[in-house]
Amino acid sequence: MAKLITSTQRLGRQLMDWLLEEDRQEKEGPYRKEEAHRKHSWWQVMCLTGVDYFSTLGYQPGIAALAAGALSPIATLILVLLTLFGALPIYRRIASKSPHGQGSIAMLEHLLSWWQGKLLVLCLLGFVATDFIITITLSAADATAHIIENPLVPNLFHHQSIPITLVLVALLGTVFLRGFREAIGIAVVLVSVYLLLNLIVIGVGLYQVLIYPSAIANWQTAIFARHSNFFVVIGLSMLLFPRLALGLSGFETGVTVMPLVQGSSSDTPQHPSGRIRNTRKLLTAAAVIMSFFLLTSSFVTTLLIPAAEFATGGKANGRALAYLAHLYLGNSFGTIYDLSTISILWFAGASAMAGLLNIVPRYLPRYGMAPNWALAARPLVLVYTAIAFVVTIIFRANVEAQGGAYATGVLVLISSAAFAVTLSAHRQRSTKGQFLFGSITLVFIYTTIVNIIERPEGIRIAGFFISAIIFTSLVSRVWRSTELRVEQIEVDELAHQFIVEESQGAIRLIANRLNDGDEQEYFLKETEVREDNHIPPTDPILFLEIIVSDASDFADVIKVKGVQVGAYRILRAESAAVPNAIAALLLYIRDQTDKIPHAYFGWVEGNPIQYLLRFILFGEGDIAVVTREVLRRAEKNPHRRPAIHVGG
Repeated sequence: MAKLITSTQRLGRQLMDWLLEEDRQEKEGPYRKEEAHRKHSWWQVMCLTGVDYFSTLGYQPGIAALAAGALSPIATLILVLLTLFGALPIYRRIASKSPHGQGSIAMLEHLLSWWQGKLLVLCLLGFVATDFIITITLSAADATAHIIENPLVPNLFHHQSIPITLVLVALLGTVFLRGFREAIGIAVVLVSVYLLLNLIVIGVGLYQVLIYPSAIANWQTAIFARHSNFFVVIGLSMLLFPRLALGLSGFETGVTVMPLVQGSSSDTPQHPSGRIRNTRKLLTAAAVIMSFFLLTSSFVTTLLIPAAEFATGGKANGRALAYLAHLYLGNSFGTIYDLSTISILWFAGASAMAGLLNIVPRYLPRYGMAPNWALAARPLVLVYTAIAFVVTIIFRANVEAQGGAYATGVLVLISSAAFAVTLSAHRQRSTKGQFLFGSITLVFIYTTIVNIIERPEGIRIAGFFISAIIFTSLVSRVWRSTELRVEQIEVDELAHQFIVEESQGAIRLIANRLNDGDEQEYFLKETEVREDNHIPPTDPILFLEIIVSDASDFADVIKVKGVQVGAYRILRAESAAVPNAIAALLLYIRDQTDKIPHAYFGWVEGNPIQYLLRFILFGEGDIAVVTREVLRRAEKNPHRRPAIHVGG
């Protein structure tokens, strides 16, 4: 029995070690740094973004036909105009403002500091999670539709869409657990073959429309039978186009992969003008290519496929272009098309999973709003896979049912990007930019609101993710509030001199809250502390002052400078949290001098709960008590722990 328990414990430890195994690259601090990436031509990187963007052709025409009916091509045209003259200018501007792949969320984080910026980022991360999780489940569900509707697949697989989709999602998770890395070479092959096959199918479809003019006549009849006025048709199409918003996906991915884009030899880390220029080429080419395929695919599928086949259970549901491929080019070509579509849809899920694994360590741990295991990829893969399982079961692996949630995530991210660019133009006092980008922002906000009203399931899912992220983030922030939270300490020459001088005897530091900063302030503080703590007048002292910079930050680099005010020597620094900075500086002094420093504080008056909230939100509070707890957690050996004295 004892051997069994020991063996089980050993297996448990091995499993945990494997789950929490970090990447083998060296880390400079507690959080992931930007990795050095191999650079590629912009068109190759475009294919990497294209596995998400272009793969929507697998289901977009069918969803558009269901949403807009005969008006689908006209509504798609409006969507294309918004793509080329709305989303594209926005993200070309973001590329110039975030050349290292930070994207629009990082722009907003920079433009909106303190807690309002952090909370906005948390909300946007909820929509990012909606976008990427639904990308995984929607792509897998559409890949399943292409599998079970293929005429060569046995009937045994029919009506098994949920199990097949779950198998595809599990396969995706398994590959990432083994350490999957995005491969641009695979993306180039998948995208090239997929676009070529789509071009063939659409070309054949356009040929069928030309040789059978009755298709156009029937389409016109279907439109004008209900709406005889051309302007009414345009107006209705403008109201319907938000339902087609899936065709706007891919822009955010386009700027996040900027570090992979090869620039010019004259590029510098601060001004990578060549990378920015090539990324703009990437965004423009992707938008133009996708606009062409969106418009032509919507046209041929609406004209050539009976409306009943688009509905749930129909042969074109979630696979309109595949339906045409089998119908006009035969089952052999159709099967090749299905295999290509299944491959790129699966890889789109891989791209979304990689995006999730990159974005969580970029923000939440840095905010102190995620546990340490969130830095490891494998536990996150298990969490995301489990969530994808639940979403697949809730939506019963239905492509059209998940379209609203996907569109909500896409539209909110684009709207936030437009708002970020507008805010940036406002900060730069650009009247033209404010008007132009502000107008685009209003259009996207309108589109988002219409989509939410008509398909509220998207905002419900996003609301669940936002609530879960904010709740777990705040719990984690409170739980981790007494961590050391300091990446590095930098001491200037005068501060270093003060520490060396103090180390000749007992090292005594008086914590002081900076007010006037004159000699009278330090005289009164020194007198009070010496009396309360019985410090001999012959013992020299140092003052220690921490000024709160941005209390919403979690970890930071503390820069300590020495300040001389009359005969008083002061170590002064800025930090997000006073107690954590004091504890880190005390440990730094101990390690530099090999002496245990003594820090002196006064008691605070007031409700301890109120001071606890002040510490969590504003980085202050009952400084002495929290400093002692931070030191206790950071240094387990009490004999090596800096001493904390409280008097008064």
